[in-house]
Amino acid sequence: MLSISGVTKRYGKTLANDNISFAVGDGQIGILLGPNGAGKSTIIKCITGLLRFTGRIEINGCENTSLEAKRQLGYIPEMPAVYDLLTVEEHLEFIRRAYKVEDETYTQQLLERLELEDKKKKLGKELSKGMQQKLSICCALIHKPSVVIFDEPLVGLDPHAIKELKELFREQKAAGASVLISTHMLDSVEEYWDSAHIMINGKFAATRKNSGSDAEAHALEELFFAITEGGGERQ
Repeated sequence: MLSISGVTKRYGKTLANDNISFAVGDGQIGILLGPNGAGKSTIIKCITGLLRFTGRIEINGCENTSLEAKRQLGYIPEMPAVYDLLTVEEHLEFIRRAYKVEDETYTQQLLERLELEDKKKKLGKELSKGMQQKLSICCALIHKPSVVIFDEPLVGLDPHAIKELKELFREQKAAGASVLISTHMLDSVEEYWDSAHIMINGKFAATRKNSGSDAEAHALEELFFAITEGGGERQ
């Protein structure tokens, strides 16, 4: 369970997040939609403990900056952050040790699914942007977190990796994880979202629940463009 209550974040005089509140339950996928600069990445960085804020964020009932919360969190940032001088397999070994993961089976499965098996000996700086993104996904998931945050996860991925990542979304949901995805690509999440929040100017302009109908996805798309292109009112 991911819970955000009254989160506000300022950069000097700039209000990046304005009293944001929402929740993503167990086995649910929440999405943040909005144009660049809407405040999506800021709220995600607040959730993951990278930014100070006012308000409260809880991960399974624990304050987000606590060690217990961090043990249960997986985070895939918009820009992959890999170590230049660690190989792919050294990255994964480092994460396994940090989270005390002894079984390497799931790590190996992720490597194979994301086509990194033959890149295990390559250094981080030798990987393409897409390969770094795949490695970032593996590092975030190998400890099987119960809350997973994806910030623009499909950027730079090849078609096979996009297919596998969408399947991983489904698997995380089926396993009972709380999944939050920030994106401006509606078609990347249209099949599995439970709640959608459209952000603009640091606020939620609209929130919708998914009833499972095709009409619901179409209505969300229309609402998104109405709001982000200036033709819609806050709802």
